[in-house]
Amino acid sequence: MIDMTAACVTTSRLLGQVNDDQLGAATPCTDMNLGALIAHIGGLALAFEAAARKDFGPLTDSPPEIIDAPEPDWRQTYPERLAELAAAWREPGAWQGMSRAGGVDFPADVGGMIALTEVVVHGWDLAVSAGLDYHAPGEETLAAVHDHVATFAAEPIEGLFGPAVPVPPDAPLLDRVVGLTGRNPGRRAGSS
Repeated sequence: MIDMTAACVTTSRLLGQVNDDQLGAATPCTDMNLGALIAHIGGLALAFEAAARKDFGPLTDSPPEIIDAPEPDWRQTYPERLAELAAAWREPGAWQGMSRAGGVDFPADVGGMIALTEVVVHGWDLAVSAGLDYHAPGEETLAAVHDHVATFAAEPIEGLFGPAVPVPPDAPLLDRVVGLTGRNPGRRAGSS
């Protein structure tokens, strides 16, 4: 079990700093602008909370869709969803057995790592796209995400992660994580 509370809190705080006029900004996710990325964060929080609770149904059985903009009340509801996501994965049973999200079945511990990786990496995406500082969760969390991402970094996953970007082995752990997901760790708002 990895506690994803710090990662969820970090991403929640970033959400509160995004202005409406930034929602059209480009992101490291080539198919999504910042508004679509925020909508994705809100949706993944619901889906992976349901996956943690083994509450299978529409939230876990449908592949994610790219939605152009977040829901009107996203500044209030998405941080609440992220808090509920973290709470659901603090339960030991969430990490046991099998689970499902996006219509894909997987061991529950893998699902927990996918959820954590999504929150960390998309939190970073959000920060660089809006020109905000990303305060990474602790080294233990980043190390777990790094190890998880490293297991599939050899081959890009269409729609999720691009080919790994070379990063020096002595670079900060966060830079190595985002590099493994096909992102340029030196990216800043407005750059590619």
